[in-house]
Amino acid sequence: MRRPTDILKPAVASLFTVLAAASAWGQGADVDALLERLANPDTAEWQSLERQITAEWSKSGSPAMDLLLERAREAMEDEEFAVAVEHLTALTDHAPDFAEGWNTRATVFYQMGELGLSLADIQRVLALNPRHFGALSGLAIILTELDQPALALEAWRQVQAIHPHIPQLEDAIERLEKETEGTAL
Repeated sequence: MRRPTDILKPAVASLFTVLAAASAWGQGADVDALLERLANPDTAEWQSLERQITAEWSKSGSPAMDLLLERAREAMEDEEFAVAVEHLTALTDHAPDFAEGWNTRATVFYQMGELGLSLADIQRVLALNPRHFGALSGLAIILTELDQPALALEAWRQVQAIHPHIPQLEDAIERLEKETEGTAL
């Protein structure tokens, strides 16, 4: 049986390679403009921008696929994680290029304690949408839990470049910087 740490190094290496190579990738002019505004640390309307971006990312272009995502999210709210995984697996099978399906399933796997499966889905999300700040945040959290502070710090810094307004982001970066780089005397 493979442990999450067995796939960690190649998965994280490929994620950061994709992010570096595709930093200009977007999902259309509207989302690009929203992400540009969100990246500004002085933006006061960041919560509205975040909602608009996630709403756009949640549109598959198919009413049937959108329904699967909606049902999966309802199952998640009811903590029916196996049902959510079934809906999301159907979604990712039928719409493999829809990043939000993979992202939502990564979240469910994380809630189930399946870190390896969550990491695999995060890898797919970031291959499809390298600026998905939710997936990057999930990656950072998992890397922290797997005691990979340097990699977690790099993931949080990627998040910061995209969405510097996430609550506790600065605290996470500061804590991991101290852990990985030490403190000045």
